[in-house]
Amino acid sequence: MKKTVLIVDDEKNTREGLSRALSPKHRVLLADSAEKALKMLEEDTVDVLLSDIRMPGMDGITLMQRARERTPQPVCILMTAYGNVETAVEAMKLGAYDFLTKPIHLDRLELLMQRALGAQEMAAENRQLREQLERRYGIENLIGESPAMQAMIGMLRQVAPTRATVLIEGESGTGKELVARAIHQLSPRAKGPLISVHCAALSTGLLESELFGHERGAFTGAVELHRGRFELADGGSLFLDEIGEIDARVQVKILRVLEEHRFERVGGKKTLEVNVRVIAATNRNLARLVEAGTFRKDLFYRLNVVMISLPPLRDRPGDIPLLVNRFIREFTQENEKTLQGLTSEAMEALSSYAWPGNVRQLRNAIERMVVLSRGDRLTLRDVPADVRETASGPTGDSPVRPGKGGTLEDAERSLIVQALEATGGNRAQAAKQLGISRRTLHRKLNEYGLRDENKPGIANSSLP
Repeated sequence: MKKTVLIVDDEKNTREGLSRALSPKHRVLLADSAEKALKMLEEDTVDVLLSDIRMPGMDGITLMQRARERTPQPVCILMTAYGNVETAVEAMKLGAYDFLTKPIHLDRLELLMQRALGAQEMAAENRQLREQLERRYGIENLIGESPAMQAMIGMLRQVAPTRATVLIEGESGTGKELVARAIHQLSPRAKGPLISVHCAALSTGLLESELFGHERGAFTGAVELHRGRFELADGGSLFLDEIGEIDARVQVKILRVLEEHRFERVGGKKTLEVNVRVIAATNRNLARLVEAGTFRKDLFYRLNVVMISLPPLRDRPGDIPLLVNRFIREFTQENEKTLQGLTSEAMEALSSYAWPGNVRQLRNAIERMVVLSRGDRLTLRDVPADVRETASGPTGDSPVRPGKGGTLEDAERSLIVQALEATGGNRAQAAKQLGISRRTLHRKLNEYGLRDENKPGIANSSLP
C-alpha cells in the first residue's frame, strides 16, 4: 500500500515537480498554503508532511507543530533556501525529522523519504510493542478482589510515582516481576528501560560482571568491554529478582550504588555514575537472613524503603475463579480455541487446591488444560491429575489447608512429597509440576528434612 505524502509549497512549479518525482511510489496530496494543508490533515491520514518553511500566512514550522498534535503523527520534512539552514536546524529541535535545501536534489529526496518512512514504521512498531507490554504487564493484570490484593495494589499505585527503592516480598509464583513491571510502567521512568536480573540463576563472578560490567582483559574470556545491567538501566529501573541469594561481595557493591549511584566495572578504574531506580524481590524473609548473618543489615535497610508483600494464592482462594477465567480467555485466544469456559466441578477442583506454586502454577495448569482440551468446555477430566486428586483427596476428603485440619507447613510438605512421588523422585519435574524453581524445591527439601530418600513421605523415591 502506497504511503501518503502531503507537499506544501506556495510555488506551483516546486509542488508539481516534487509531485512528479514522488507519484510513482507514493500517493501525493498538494497544498499551496499551510491553512489548506491543515484542512487536508483533518480529512486524510498523512504519512509524510513535506513543507516549505517560508510561506505567506502560516509558516512551515507552525504547520509542523500543528501537524504533530495529530494522531498518528506524520513524519515532517521541511524545505528551505540555503540561507535559512539555521532556521531548519532549529525546526529539527522542535520535532522535524530532517530538512532539504532548495533547489531540491531528487536523489537526496528519495533517500530521505525512505529513511523517514522507515523511522515511522519503527515508531509504530515500538508504540505497538509498548501497548502490548502495558496490556501484558500493566497493573490491570494484577487480578484480585481480595482485601489483601486490593491493599497491595493501593500501595503500588502510591509508591510507583516516587523515587523510592521498593522491596517486593512473596513466595515463588506470586507475581513479583509483574508487580515490578507495573511499578515501572506507572513511574516517571516508564519511557526508560526496565532491566531484569535473576540473581539466583548466576554464579557470584558472573553476577558481578552482569550487574557492573567488565573491562576487556579483566579475566580469562573477557575479550571485549561489557556494559553491565546498571549501565543499561540508566534513566530507568533495575529489577533484582531473588536478591536474597547474592553473596556478601556483591552485596557490598550494590549497597554502594544505592548510596552513591557510582561503581566501577570489573577490572576497571573509571568510576561510572548512573541514575537508576532499584526494585528488588525475594521469596525469602530478608530480616531472618540479616539475623542469621548472611545478608547485610545496611543493605536490607537501603532496599526496604517500601515493602510490598504479595499474598500467596492459598490465602485468597476467592480470587482463583477470576484468574482461571482470565487465563482461559488468554490461552483460548493464543491457541485459536473456541472454549465456552469450564464446568462447576472443574472450577471447584481448581478452587480447592492449595497451589504451592501460586499464580504461576495455576497459569501453567490452565494453559495445559486449554491446549489439551477436546470439547467446547473444560471439565473435571481436563484438570491435571495431581490437582484433581489432591483437591478431592484419596478418600474424597477436602484437601489439607491452613486452619482446616493442618498447618501450612503440613500442606506444603504433603504437596512436595506427592509431586516427588508422581515424578518418580525427579526434582526438576517435581519443581515444574509445583510451579516453583528447582532451587526453591531444594531449599524446601532441606527445611522439611526430605533430602534423605528414606525419610517418611518419600518412600522408595529415587531423588537425583
